[in-house]
Amino acid sequence: MLRGRCECNAVGYEVSDEFVAALNCHCSNCRASTGSAFLPFGEIARVKLRVTKGEGSLMVIGDADAHHAMRCGECGSLLYWTARDGTYVRVAYGSLIDEPALKPTAHIFVGSKAPWHEILDDLPQHDEYPWS
Repeated sequence: MLRGRCECNAVGYEVSDEFVAALNCHCSNCRASTGSAFLPFGEIARVKLRVTKGEGSLMVIGDADAHHAMRCGECGSLLYWTARDGTYVRVAYGSLIDEPALKPTAHIFVGSKAPWHEILDDLPQHDEYPWS
């Protein structure tokens, strides 16, 4: 079991170390959402993530019954967001305290990456989703 938290520690969560995918996303939305060059994330079944602290501090961005992101309402940290049909979530790896077994396996949306950022590793690079 992996632990995660927001910046101010108002929200804590646990997630199984059973991610089915892990990617580094360079799209403009992920960059704007994090204020960073890219967003590393892991995808996992929603039922394998449990908020352990500060559930009342969670802020839903989007439609709570459909696609949405969960942020800390106190500090604004992005924690996770829905994927596929809502039965999966994508966990912002930067919010993890513990190291996941599955490391990012590719860079996605490099066609719109920040022009000032240079990718220096040997992971595969895709202009969009690799399955598009």
